[in-house]
Amino acid sequence: MRDTSPALKLDDTSGPVENPFGAPFDFAEAEAPAAPVLFASPHSGFLYPASMQAALCVPLIDVRRTEDAFVDELFAGAPALGGSLLAARYGRSVVDLNRDPHELDAAMFADGPPRVCAMPTARVEAGLGCLPRVGARGEAIYGRLLSRAEGEERLTHLHDVYHAHLSGALDTLRSRHGHALLVDCHSMPSVQPGRRALTDIVLGDRFGSSADARLIVRIERSFRAHGFTVARNAPYAGGYTTRRYGRPRRGIHALQIEINRGLYMDEHRIVRSAGFSSLKQTLELVIAQIIEAARLLPKG
Repeated sequence: MRDTSPALKLDDTSGPVENPFGAPFDFAEAEAPAAPVLFASPHSGFLYPASMQAALCVPLIDVRRTEDAFVDELFAGAPALGGSLLAARYGRSVVDLNRDPHELDAAMFADGPPRVCAMPTARVEAGLGCLPRVGARGEAIYGRLLSRAEGEERLTHLHDVYHAHLSGALDTLRSRHGHALLVDCHSMPSVQPGRRALTDIVLGDRFGSSADARLIVRIERSFRAHGFTVARNAPYAGGYTTRRYGRPRRGIHALQIEINRGLYMDEHRIVRSAGFSSLKQTLELVIAQIIEAARLLPKG
């Protein structure tokens, strides 16, 4: 059962702490016969360091509404079907694992940013960089500036460690099978300002650049066959993770999946809705078909 406690106590002992966060993710190996598929859930974490909570100027629930809550649970059946599963433990507002670690807002820090900042992007200017400064409603979440050390601590012990494991796991799959598929699993708000009602599922393959086209067609057909409405690359084409790892010519394919939160949760209270169980059961059928499709990918 998921531990719904929002806080994680830090080590209170004096002196430097090598890693105040503990394990930044949970990883479940695929059961035999293993397939060349890794499912990742970078935004379903719900832990928040005590130091961060103390710096907030909004209720923690406002910050938690940025999470892709329960997505890790929706894909929890993947290991039994042959795919491995990597799930972040910390909230998206602590550090966004689907952002470049140089997508930073220098104005957030009292003594300068923890790393060299890339050219400002629309996401950073909106407060949605690798270390977000706004919550789900676009409001500032901190009552003070962060320190460079705080930022570097999150990047080093959470972002860097997560992506080192993700990269290594994909390389291992490619070595064993000749190719690998990364499925980056997300959820999206059911209502977005200025948009019509969203589809149930959005598949993002960076407009055809991050994965084999035949694979994406098969996955889209699978979702549709199970009654889902599906869009491709709109409004989500895939983020940092899909862009970084999707190299079909090198044998690594990457696909981002966005699931409409209205299908399975109360977005305001962050609780599972009556549709959660049936959605999970149907998704397991799709997951099995994704895994079978990945087995048919050409060798890199």
